[in-house]
Amino acid sequence: MFFNVIASGSKGNATVIVENNTRILIDLGISLCRLEEGLKEINLCTKDIDAAFFTHNHSDHIKGIKFLSPKKMYGLQGTLPSSLSNIINLDKEIKIKDLTIIPFNTSHDAINPCGFVIKSKNEKLVYMTDTGVFLKDSLDILKDPDYLIIESNHDIKMLMETNRTMELKQRILSDHGHLCNEDSAFATLDIIGQNIKEIVLAHLSEEANTPERALKAYNEVFAFKGFDFNKYKIRCANQWVSLLGGNYEN
Repeated sequence: MFFNVIASGSKGNATVIVENNTRILIDLGISLCRLEEGLKEINLCTKDIDAAFFTHNHSDHIKGIKFLSPKKMYGLQGTLPSSLSNIINLDKEIKIKDLTIIPFNTSHDAINPCGFVIKSKNEKLVYMTDTGVFLKDSLDILKDPDYLIIESNHDIKMLMETNRTMELKQRILSDHGHLCNEDSAFATLDIIGQNIKEIVLAHLSEEANTPERALKAYNEVFAFKGFDFNKYKIRCANQWVSLLGGNYEN
């Protein structure tokens, strides 16, 4: 399995995951041009996409739905216009060729937000962004993935120093907002196990975070919990530059 995080952040999100001849998208909140660029980086094009799964109904995750056939789009009830999606259900598996996808519950101010567990024959990827808290009721199906893509949205001090309204700051900090760096690191330690090969920190705020701060927070939380940060491959996804991970062979 390999993946390309084409874009990750409040201005648009899209990740493609590939297993053999199976290609799925997680979210599509970017332009067709940027999508095509990201797919070209791994020698694919839009017609190669077998299915697209959507985490929730905010525009930075769904504004690109016009570029896909409704037959290929999947989301929980209310995520997409009813005539433009295949309805899926929490904790219920759906098979797309060589991949099995399971939506799990997240906590965000959207209609039926979710994350996804994506399983191949031999590997598992967990994708979790846009959640104010980590809901552990799904921990059993999340536990011990090979790859984890998880939100690490903001540094609390940086967020409070931005020019954003207090109402927006409180929304982001709430249980229905976004994970700060430290909460993301604690969630990661709950999820990962011996099989972990790579951790990608996603949905970093351009105004209220930096990769350096996110990784520093992870290092500190890992040390606090008795884990050696340097034993793990941890990288930060970007709003504008793709991040390629997993077992990619060009």
